[in-house]
Amino acid sequence: MATFVLMAGGTGGHLFPAMALAEEFGRRGHVVHLATDERVRSYGRDFPARKIHVIPAATPSLKNPMKFVGAGFTILRGVSTAWGVLRQVDPDAVVAFGGYPCFPPFLAASLMGIPGVLHEQNAVLGRANRALMRFADALALHFADTKHAETFSGVREVTGNPVRDRVIAASGKAYPELREDGPVELLVFGGSQGARALSDLVPAAVSQLHETLRRRMRVTQQCREEDLERVTAIYRDAHVNVELSTFFDDLPDRMARSHLVISRSGASTVAELGVIGRPAILIPLPGSLDQDQRANAVLFEKGGGGWLADQANLSPQSLASRLAELLAEPETLTNAADHAAQMGFPDAVKRLADLVERTAEVGGRK
Repeated sequence: MATFVLMAGGTGGHLFPAMALAEEFGRRGHVVHLATDERVRSYGRDFPARKIHVIPAATPSLKNPMKFVGAGFTILRGVSTAWGVLRQVDPDAVVAFGGYPCFPPFLAASLMGIPGVLHEQNAVLGRANRALMRFADALALHFADTKHAETFSGVREVTGNPVRDRVIAASGKAYPELREDGPVELLVFGGSQGARALSDLVPAAVSQLHETLRRRMRVTQQCREEDLERVTAIYRDAHVNVELSTFFDDLPDRMARSHLVISRSGASTVAELGVIGRPAILIPLPGSLDQDQRANAVLFEKGGGGWLADQANLSPQSLASRLAELLAEPETLTNAADHAAQMGFPDAVKRLADLVERTAEVGGRK
């Protein structure tokens, strides 16, 4: 039995793969602790760890000298706090899943001589992981062509992005037949925190479809709380069958029942689409410094699993045209589902767990 500390920022995109690895380590009889930030109180209530440790962390900003200095002190406090936690837990290895909340505990682990593995979910190596590479023993990737990963000199391995057990359970379901007179299942979501842009675009697009198609639609859409009322009204006026919620606990099952998904292209979303094997129109989150979501969508489209749609070039009219075109071509959707499945890593969590165990052994702390 070994002990591992997993490190992840407290949002779904970082916590979900960490949760998957924690579940796998539990099956192997290992002990897991989680080091994260305050946001875990919203997204990590069910995380399978012996203990959750909230570590002070901050994102440094060069634009504001005062905030930069303040962030520096917070990071130092985080390193000190993490040092105390790691000294008490005495892990065999640590695993960081990206985001600046990983920086203080991963740095503390390196200073203490604890072997460390970085996991990068996106097609572009994140800034926190780039900063931590010099302290890592191994780097696990989801995409073989991850930008900036080529500079890492340690063990580099493509493991895939671990998905939760619920995703694996949903992956055995065949792509549902899309009959000419049958229902059309459309799933719309924007990541763990929703996306206002999808509430602006998708209902307006669906309402422009031909009445015959609209009456076949069964839309499941994740919305922000403040958007629920207006989105409900749009679908009601268009006579579209819809289920709305701010969060779906059973999203993998809903994904498996879908003929088409419209979503952002975060790493966990792309990984789950691949494991379950569902076609998607991916609308990357605009404005990010590294354009990681767009890079994810480009590779997903290149692999034949879906279609990239840049938000800046998208309107309800253009989205409606695309939906009408795709839903009239069941064979195109079925082929995309098959290609999506070929890009999935259903055994990613086992690959990553094996890599972490090997890293712990080489590090000599077992």
